[in-house]
Amino acid sequence: MKHSYMIKKTLLDKNVNKIQHVFMTDGSSQVLEMSNEKMATHFVEVMNNNTDSGCVYEVITVKNKKNKKYYE
Repeated sequence: MKHSYMIKKTLLDKNVNKIQHVFMTDGSSQVLEMSNEKMATHFVEVMNNNTDSGCVYEVITVKNKKNKKYYE
């Protein structure tokens, strides 16, 4: 897999009046990682169309590079 796709959620924390960026998790506290770009993009579109709190979702592309020292 050359790339994987994660979903970043951007929101305004009104308690401290700062913008926060968080990665979505998969329900078991692991960062949600998808291998299909179309699926990730569709998911982001659905989330952005259904947000009522002003959050913005975007796809983050992660380049998966084999690090030789981990595979020896």
